[in-house]
Amino acid sequence: MNINLNKRFLLLSGKLLVLLLTLYLLYQTIFFAPDTFLTWGGILRSALDSPLLGLLFFAALLIPINWGFEARKWQLLGQKLEPISFIRAYRAVMVGLTLGFITPNRLGDYAGRVLELKSRQRLDAIGAIFIGRYCQLVATVLVGTIGLTYFVLKFYWLEYPAVAMSLILLLLALCGATLLLLYNARAMVAIVAAIKPLRPFVRYVAVMGTYNKKEITSLLWLSLGRYFVFLLQFILLLVLYGVELSPLEYLSGVSGTFFLKSVVPSVSLLSDLGIRELSAMYLFGLLGQARLQVLSASLSLWLLNIAVPSAVGLVFVLRLRLARKGVAA
Repeated sequence: MNINLNKRFLLLSGKLLVLLLTLYLLYQTIFFAPDTFLTWGGILRSALDSPLLGLLFFAALLIPINWGFEARKWQLLGQKLEPISFIRAYRAVMVGLTLGFITPNRLGDYAGRVLELKSRQRLDAIGAIFIGRYCQLVATVLVGTIGLTYFVLKFYWLEYPAVAMSLILLLLALCGATLLLLYNARAMVAIVAAIKPLRPFVRYVAVMGTYNKKEITSLLWLSLGRYFVFLLQFILLLVLYGVELSPLEYLSGVSGTFFLKSVVPSVSLLSDLGIRELSAMYLFGLLGQARLQVLSASLSLWLLNIAVPSAVGLVFVLRLRLARKGVAA
């Protein structure tokens, strides 16, 4: 028992250390002026007193819709292993979200969803979870490519046309590659099987090769639906905090932010807290927007879609039955 407690303490200490390093980087990037906190306080007060405060409540109302898309995806993915109702799928998503809250790249999400299954072969669901996450990545890459192309054309095309064209072609190639891999999931299983150290894990990802093109397309549409809910929430919060842009600039800035957040390697332990904020400040900074307004919107988005649902999911985690009926724990 003491050994487990010591391991848990060391794990939490390591996570806290990485989080503090991420926050320090944010601090170094933002808080360079002595009156920054006063300025930020004014921004928050202005938002709370704004006639547009209803945008915050609208964004909050979209939270269950956001995770509802994810639950529907998991319901479809999990059918390959056992029948799953939408309610069970939603609960599994909430459990995974809570466990993934404090793990790098949301790895706890795998454990949360696996534990909610009743099947004796529930570890075989790892491949299904991966396909779901990969579909979300593909949606992010596809829309993000459009957003980043806008920035490339606006800021680099005139002075560096060759570099700009190379970047655009690279983005298009990335889109093609991700789509090709998504619709050829059996190839991913074959790659795992071909690498000797990974062969013992083939059984856990083999389910990826069982989804047909129609199922993959449905999953991709659901991923795009969830993506645009997330995108709308971010835009609503940007408007609330006084970021004034054209519709195209809003879409490009947000989609570009999500793209960078997804492809840039991250060690943040609170669901990539830090990466999105730095990406958003960079892209919206190019558009002439104040960093604190953008940071406020990004942190609010994180609170709405990650922190709050994770707290709600804690209720399901505490009630989670690790032992299945008729199976020893």
